[in-house]
Amino acid sequence: MPEDDEQPAVGGAPPAPEKVPPPSGEGTSGEPPATEEVAPEVGPASIEGGEGVGRLPLPRHERGEIYAVANQLLGAARIRVMCEDGVSRMGRITGKLKKKMWIREGDLLIVRPWGFQEGKGDILFRYSRTQANYLSRRHLLPPALDVFGGELPPEPERRRRR
Repeated sequence: MPEDDEQPAVGGAPPAPEKVPPPSGEGTSGEPPATEEVAPEVGPASIEGGEGVGRLPLPRHERGEIYAVANQLLGAARIRVMCEDGVSRMGRITGKLKKKMWIREGDLLIVRPWGFQEGKGDILFRYSRTQANYLSRRHLLPPALDVFGGELPPEPERRRRR
């Protein structure tokens, strides 16, 4: 019998290992201790909605994604878009998003231009009007596409009943 006070695990599962703190790091080569947290990578901007905090995707420029504004609806899941680089492209809504993404003229989009055909690209994401205004207020949009003015449109005045 073991002399420890530990009880054997029920169901044959091994006991959880104890966490042992790492050595203090004194006298080492100056490396930080292994338990230090690393700063998270910069990802999508967080926005605060009425119900909670959500994640707002931004274009990944290393993948070739850019902002665009919808100009003209062409039909058959195709839309004429004006991109932040000044090129007008025909955007295509990808297959899995065709039924889910409804786009109107003036909507802010994320587009990935095609590498093999200059005038075309895939539409990856559509921002709502509130999300586009948020990006505009935070100055995250390029000046060429900042048509949202950075402010929400004023609400119409409602007359009170007496």
